[in-house]
Amino acid sequence: MAKKTIRDAQVRDKRCFVRVDFNVPMKNGAITDDSRIRAALPTIEYLISHGAKVILASHLGRPKGQVVPELRMDPVAHRLSELLGKKVVKLNDCVGPEVVAYVSGMSPGSVVLLENVRFYPGEEKNDPGLAKAMADLADIFVNDAFGTAHRAHASTAGIAAYIPAYAGFLMEKEIAALGKLLEDPERPFTALIGGAKVSDKLAVLKNLLDKVDNLLIGGGMANTFLMAQGYGVGKSLAEPSMVGEAREILDKAAKKGCKLLLPVDVVVAAAPETGVPAKVVPASEIPEDMMALDIGPETRKAFSAVVEGSKTAFWNGPMGVFEVETFRGGTLEMAAALAGVDGFTVVGGGDSLSAVEMSGLSEKISHLSTGGGASLEFLEGRELPGVAVLLDKD
Repeated sequence: MAKKTIRDAQVRDKRCFVRVDFNVPMKNGAITDDSRIRAALPTIEYLISHGAKVILASHLGRPKGQVVPELRMDPVAHRLSELLGKKVVKLNDCVGPEVVAYVSGMSPGSVVLLENVRFYPGEEKNDPGLAKAMADLADIFVNDAFGTAHRAHASTAGIAAYIPAYAGFLMEKEIAALGKLLEDPERPFTALIGGAKVSDKLAVLKNLLDKVDNLLIGGGMANTFLMAQGYGVGKSLAEPSMVGEAREILDKAAKKGCKLLLPVDVVVAAAPETGVPAKVVPASEIPEDMMALDIGPETRKAFSAVVEGSKTAFWNGPMGVFEVETFRGGTLEMAAALAGVDGFTVVGGGDSLSAVEMSGLSEKISHLSTGGGASLEFLEGRELPGVAVLLDKD
């Protein structure tokens, strides 16, 4: 899936509308993690150094078409100014006469950040009028927001109907890394999938069965698979309505010769809370009054052996209730296993990325995907609107 990037565009003296993903976590008006801003720096710095007029646009939070003062982009502009070492002007609107006037007076190498695009109801509705107004600000559209590429919004897809669209470097990197998993993985290829619900990842599980040699399933979703094998799961999170789908996946894996591993032991407790007594039990013997909240030591050992013996590995989703320290061990051990792979590794999803960060092993992972939902939909084999609108390479 070769797409044209900003290297293929003539950007000097051009107004470049750059959709970035600056949806950073905030607390009391302060940014608590600026990694998404840092991820966009290569694209922004390239455009600056090549004399482009850089117009940045992003969403922040979920204002649902309303102006929410605490979700304004001012703290982002301040942090970006620090990182770039140059002033980033932040405007109080996305479109309109004041924005047009400011943008028309920009000089090459200057940077402006528009207000939160989701303050407009038309953004998430992919309103053509809003998309056209955004396009009228610029000569070129650059999408560097892979994390929102699965959304057909005005600033991610609609705008490309009016001006030529190119990939930024982060977008290019994501497409290349995830494309490698689907098109040319070195084998054995292992997928480690966790998280709460089978229903959230059913499509990606089915698609991966056709791609991988090993499929390891942990987290809350594993409980539904244990039910499909006839085991009781006590008060654990599970989806009884998905048992049939889980059984179908187990059968399909067996027919295809895909090695599918489920937990053989789990850490259980009466509640997913700090200080509640926990113990390890076989996965087939979860007490009726308890919940499975992490994979157990035997499972960690088995999963780690398969992961570390892989040449390609993809991980999305925690192995337990990662937020509580008592039930974090399985997830952290999987981060260590991924870091020990002698091959190509990709980690996606907020908790999985947090685990890698917490374990201090980020630099040992080949690619840390910025797009949780987008990366899963890509691996489902679905076309992402924000990628589809980009110009194809010849």
